[in-house]
Amino acid sequence: MSIKNYMEQVGRQARDASRVLARASTQDKNDALLAMAVALDNARPQLKLANKKDMDAGIEKGLTPSLLDRLLIDDAKISGMVEGLKQVAGLIDPVGEITDMAYRPSGIQIGKMRVPLGVIGIVYESRPNVTIDAASLCLKSGNAAILRGGSEAYYSNQAIAEAIVVGLKSVGLPENVVQVINTTDREAVGELISMTEYVDVVVPRGGKGLIERISKDAKVPVIKHLDGNCHVYIDNEADIEKAIRIAMNAKTRRYGVCNAMESLLVHKDIAARVLPDLAKALIEKGVELVGCLDSKAYMESMELATEEDWFTEYLAPKLSVKLVNNMDEAISHINHYGSHHTDAIVSQNYSKTRVFMTEVDSASVMVNASTSFADGFEYGFGAEIGISTDKIHARGPVGLLGLTSQKFIVLGDGHTRDN
Repeated sequence: MSIKNYMEQVGRQARDASRVLARASTQDKNDALLAMAVALDNARPQLKLANKKDMDAGIEKGLTPSLLDRLLIDDAKISGMVEGLKQVAGLIDPVGEITDMAYRPSGIQIGKMRVPLGVIGIVYESRPNVTIDAASLCLKSGNAAILRGGSEAYYSNQAIAEAIVVGLKSVGLPENVVQVINTTDREAVGELISMTEYVDVVVPRGGKGLIERISKDAKVPVIKHLDGNCHVYIDNEADIEKAIRIAMNAKTRRYGVCNAMESLLVHKDIAARVLPDLAKALIEKGVELVGCLDSKAYMESMELATEEDWFTEYLAPKLSVKLVNNMDEAISHINHYGSHHTDAIVSQNYSKTRVFMTEVDSASVMVNASTSFADGFEYGFGAEIGISTDKIHARGPVGLLGLTSQKFIVLGDGHTRDN
């Protein structure tokens, strides 16, 4: 079978399954999620064996340590996926919720009902746990899912798919509610993002190149974020201890994640009290520092940052540092060089934090908190399908609500319109 015919079959099966799923009760969906959790837990040996194939191939191909970290499935990550399924089962089901009911002068009632989007295609790289995150959120929000993971995680994703099917079948839902593409041919992605008859929205998760390609070529709507060039700004009215703790966590908690700090901005009046200790702590963690000419005064061995550095999402133990004259300069820098993902201010001045929250044009803005909190679980959404930097439909961590839409409903009792 050709890739085109295969993908058309997948699309048709997803559309049919989405109609069945739309009729499923919340209990049906929760039972399926919990059954998937049991199946995944029981499949630990198979999952780790499949993942070893991917890890061995990744090492042979020379994948970076951060990519290998994303690719690895161990007992802790399996437990995380199992817990994620249980948490999504415990979330409130948004589908069918009716809001904003109001009477019109004619006597009719108008309101809005929350409904699934239909069929969601998800294209992602490296992280096999995304397969579970995406499947669980799509299922709970009443959407059929077509999942296409990266070739580097092929065997891991296929093993996870088998556990998903076991869970779906055990509660009588169609196995095609979640389909994991079984080919690494890049043509499958091209077909997926063009199937307007079957796919309602595409969500790309991965490197900037992947997301730019899909955004450019897709014929179906795309929910995207290009990168996570996140900033922490330490104001001259910051608590020093809090500032150092927040900056260290934002950068060193994990390097290969989109909510990691990539640029540090420090008010020049507080730099002498913050930078020496902070730079020392970062260097001890193995973080390479590059910065502006002024910041070099506090660490002579620091290399000068290039213009490209300010735009870069490193996803690695590297950080760019800049001194600023005031908060307005920090905000201008963030809005110009940032990716509109997540940015934070550390300050004890309430008025300044209010201005920062208002004027920084990002999906998430933090006050006296690490950028690491920009995450679906931390926001109470359960697993997330991605973090959108778009401004239409969904912005920030995309959970259940971001995978639904609303339609108007009109209630009458024999009402007719006269004019």
